[in-house]
Amino acid sequence: MNITQSIREALESLITNKLRAALTVLGIVIGVAAVIAMLAVGTGAQDTILGSISGIGTNLLFVFDSNFTQDIRNEQPLTTADAAAIADVFQAPHVQAVAPVVSGNVSVNFSGETVNAELYGITPEFELVRNYGLLEGSFITEDHVNGRASVALIGPEVADRLFDRRTLITGETIRIEGQPFRIIGVLESKGGGSFGSQDNVVLVPLTTARLRLVDRERDRFDVLYVQAVDARSVPLASEEIAQILRTRHRTALGADDFTIFTQQDFLSVAGTITNVLTIFLGGIAAISLLVGGIGIMNIMLVSVTERTKEIGLRKAVGARKADILTQFLTESSLLSMIGGIIGIIFGWLISFAVGRIAAASGTPIAPNVSLSAILLATVFSTAVGLFFGIYPANRAANLEPVEALRYE
Repeated sequence: MNITQSIREALESLITNKLRAALTVLGIVIGVAAVIAMLAVGTGAQDTILGSISGIGTNLLFVFDSNFTQDIRNEQPLTTADAAAIADVFQAPHVQAVAPVVSGNVSVNFSGETVNAELYGITPEFELVRNYGLLEGSFITEDHVNGRASVALIGPEVADRLFDRRTLITGETIRIEGQPFRIIGVLESKGGGSFGSQDNVVLVPLTTARLRLVDRERDRFDVLYVQAVDARSVPLASEEIAQILRTRHRTALGADDFTIFTQQDFLSVAGTITNVLTIFLGGIAAISLLVGGIGIMNIMLVSVTERTKEIGLRKAVGARKADILTQFLTESSLLSMIGGIIGIIFGWLISFAVGRIAAASGTPIAPNVSLSAILLATVFSTAVGLFFGIYPANRAANLEPVEALRYE
């Protein structure tokens, strides 16, 4: 029996039992669709997260005022003198700019509307280091910092929620923690980031934030944003910063009281997390495929029982064991292949729907149905059909002709 004849007979058998075949295929469809959709959503989430981190800038370093991996006694805070030393071109020639920041969560109110936002107390260098653009207005200046001015820049998300627009806002007065602040500009959108939404922010002068809005020591920063000369200089800049702080804080060898992160560190951590998430989602979806495979085996066992006399008759007229084996394996493979094709289509539709729902809810995830995911689901579904079809096919092939013909 050639393969063409096997496929023809398999199709005739499946058409004869349409409902049973459709229910069997449904299990494979659900499994493949789940694998495609889960992998697509996982990949889309990974692309979104990594893209947001990449948007921060390839030559940015973050210097925190504590060690997250060790419990260090007598930790020294990051101070204005530390920031000045790091910005000194003679001590750190690979550093271009330094922006000290204090931060906290605040309540922002306007005309009865209240939102919770991330507050950053900044200096003018923050604009350059973080590469912020403005939809309107102007950035915080040195005069604002020196004068402890009650001025603020707001992110587009804050603007949307307070004013329901992003333009013609400059000059309005909002209240931050009950204190009046005049808006001097609206920031361009930067989307999500490693520290949450970069659009749900309020920027005020560093001195104003430290004096009136956040509880900090007089000369202490939460983080220093440091811009290296270029992307290739990041490792050298990191080493220069570490050496300066070790010298100034007089820390013991291997006992740094600060932590330096680069964009590559965040990309690495985020990539690891999203990869684990994608594998986890794919693994859960693969269970559906196994359930579908068990369904194929059950149906094929029923088919063998129902067609015992047919098998005996075929053997009596000269069919070989290999012919019977091929026939039943072809049927199980066709079931899984048809289910796989339909599942790929449904998986793509589910991914598309998830993407639209995410966009509508303000979470821009673009599910990515990759060729590798399609090939993986197709190969896996075919393998499931073959694996779970082997036992029923082998059982049919091993039937004795005489016993099969006697079967009632």
